[in-house]
Amino acid sequence: MGAKFTGDSEDAAAVSHDTDSAGHSSASAPAGDSGLDTIEISGSIKWFDAGKGFGFIVPDNGLADVLLHVTCLRRDGYQTAYEGARIVVEALNRPGGLQAFRIVSMDESTARHPAQMPAPRTHVVVEPTSGMVRLEVKWFNRIRGFGFLSAGEGTPDIFVHMETLRRFGITELRPGQFVLVRYGNGPKGLMVAEIRPDGWGDAPSSH
Repeated sequence: MGAKFTGDSEDAAAVSHDTDSAGHSSASAPAGDSGLDTIEISGSIKWFDAGKGFGFIVPDNGLADVLLHVTCLRRDGYQTAYEGARIVVEALNRPGGLQAFRIVSMDESTARHPAQMPAPRTHVVVEPTSGMVRLEVKWFNRIRGFGFLSAGEGTPDIFVHMETLRRFGITELRPGQFVLVRYGNGPKGLMVAEIRPDGWGDAPSSH
């Protein structure tokens, strides 16, 4: 009955939409639908991409990875999920695989928070000199591992490295997408030091 998850954000959104339509508790799932069995799963966050809006949980019991959608996180009061965090969820066993339906608990004491991750050695790490600003993705090539952001016409491009994205749980950028960043001066110009998805809850006011 549920949409099958094949790995991209559109399909993940479709799965989430079906899940939401099932209601806000396992008891509201249609009794006659054998594909909506709710089970409690303990595990750890494998990865979570706030930009794409989903990620995966590795269950302790050896089951297949569990899809975790951002709508499930935010409905239960969480902004994001860090790699390595311990989590307990109620999951729906759907035709396309397991999907987290409700977060029972999350322990971030074992998580690899971006600020605690070691600085990557593959590129220059800069100290932020700006406040948090909203910029548009001008160009990004995941294969080449970098791209550029822009504040608008007549402003210098700001370089962003793939390793910086990974440090903050983002796996790719799309031209025209907006992100929140702090940047600083690198050896060849302005470089992103910190990056968050647009609408990040901790973003300061514009003043």
